[in-house]
Amino acid sequence: MSVRGKGAKIMALQDFERYPLTFGPSPVHQLPRLSAHLGGASIWAKREDCNSGLAFGGNKVRKLEYLVPDALAQGADTLVSIGGYQSNHTRQVAAVAAHVGLKCRLVQEHWVDWDDPGTDRVGNILLSRIMGADVRLDPAGFDIGIRTSWETALREVREAGGTPYGIPAGASEHPLGGLGFARWAYEVAEQEKELGVFFDTIVVCTVTGSTHAGMIAGFHALREAGGRPRRVLGIDASATLDRTREQVVRIARHTADLIGVDTPIADDEVVVLPGWAGQEYGVPVDSTVEAIRLTGRLEGVILDPVYEGKSMAGLIDLVSSGEISRDSTVLYAHLGGQLALNAYPAIFD
Repeated sequence: MSVRGKGAKIMALQDFERYPLTFGPSPVHQLPRLSAHLGGASIWAKREDCNSGLAFGGNKVRKLEYLVPDALAQGADTLVSIGGYQSNHTRQVAAVAAHVGLKCRLVQEHWVDWDDPGTDRVGNILLSRIMGADVRLDPAGFDIGIRTSWETALREVREAGGTPYGIPAGASEHPLGGLGFARWAYEVAEQEKELGVFFDTIVVCTVTGSTHAGMIAGFHALREAGGRPRRVLGIDASATLDRTREQVVRIARHTADLIGVDTPIADDEVVVLPGWAGQEYGVPVDSTVEAIRLTGRLEGVILDPVYEGKSMAGLIDLVSSGEISRDSTVLYAHLGGQLALNAYPAIFD
């Protein structure tokens, strides 16, 4: 992996090659009716679901902007990745592969114990097939780590004469996986100047960890350069809290090292809050459905039942309880994923 040579030090995020896949800065807007309903903090949203023209965009597109140059430099002809049947990540990998002219091999494991019909045929996985990805279903259950089925797919591509480029789940265990959201932090700082606002609290969904970790590294670098302190609150949606937090810590520190941060990331900078994931990854609970309905009814903003419904449930409770104070200005990171709603019609019956 062409990240850093021995003894070399990458001193800035802009030293990494980036392949633009987004429209530019993703939109930021207020959620005034939700803010008034909760009677507390001022809530805004930054919309990664509107960030790209590639298959409805999403947070993984930002990560892939840094992986594509590395894949092309290695002469890869096939992107190989993995997720659940309704993985937002694999849909975005398929879109990027099509956009840059590479083949795509996807392993889709049975990560979610959900019995609505069509979960392996609608939503995200349908789009991946439309875009030409070679989709292989696998019965294995959920895990945020490196998967044997993914390693097998890489080997099979090689044995067939291809040159695979491996992208683990969520791009999180990739050495460059945190860079996209380190850059997001810098983007937020520029948008704050334009809007005349400061977001003292960021709320983001956390599962495989590199979205949250990249934010932590980016905001840490900004604070080191004289910026104001702020909280980045991860809402766990993995139901594997300890493993997820460990992964966020590790990726945040690795990303901070890559972009030349001098001071170490402290343990208390990594906040992953439990309480809204339920007992299993991908299975919506009552608070998930209530958050989806409330945000849709008050703002016309649609959330998904796997990630954003859970992070919004966390935000709602934290604001309502005063855990996030009334004088806070909160930025909710909307990471996308609404296509998965097609696989969950029963929750709205």
